Amino acid sequence: MGIRPLRFASAVIGALAVMSVSSVAAGPKEIPPPQGKGRVVVVSSGASGPSHYETVSKAIAALGYDVVLYDGNSMEGTKGAALKDAIPQALQMPHALPGKVALVGFSLGGGISLAYGTQWPDQVAVVIVWYPLTSVLKDIPGFASRLKVPVLMFAGESDTYKDCCLIGTARSLGAAAAAAGQPFELFTYPKTEHDFVQGGANYNPAAHKDAFDKTAAKLKEFLGS
Repeated sequence: MGIRPLRFASAVIGALAVMSVSSVAAGPKEIPPPQGKGRVVVVSSGASGPSHYETVSKAIAALGYDVVLYDGNSMEGTKGAALKDAIPQALQMPHALPGKVALVGFSLGGGISLAYGTQWPDQVAVVIVWYPLTSVLKDIPGFASRLKVPVLMFAGESDTYKDCCLIGTARSLGAAAAAAGQPFELFTYPKTEHDFVQGGANYNPAAHKDAFDKTAAKLKEFLGS
């Protein structure tokens, strides 16, 4: 068997301090849609923190969704509990409409969303991950075979950041999901490094635009416009 979702966070954090589940409840930021209320998109940041992802979160909200932005660091060490608790919390936000949510995660937050959110088809409509942490996936075919939620994934082909999100792993995951007949889409970008999102350390305008446009299309497919 590959790494089990319930063991994912332990493998991720290594020697980092374990955070309490309650920490995720302390600081989510709601970014409401222009029309007032919308279907919920739970965004989980990378290790650089939520402020690093406010620009892209606001762009997602502008599409008509109620975005609730969480600090992915606060989800470490909770074995998926913090992310799972974030979903009903986000659905209680003033501008939220009921229904399944979409999970959008970046780097660390993307890895957590991929490992855990893909196991909750009763709560999650789709998981969208940008350069997610995948280095802890040891049995990729086994992991891919257990996916229960459609996945859209983006990866930079030159991403070597701490060896967390290597393109070889991304491609192996995509191939394993295809072999298992899973609804998994992988898009990769040449000459693109980690954190290629707008405002990121390695912002790549072309890669960001393509990934954002595909994110928007996938959200529309699963949450409506």
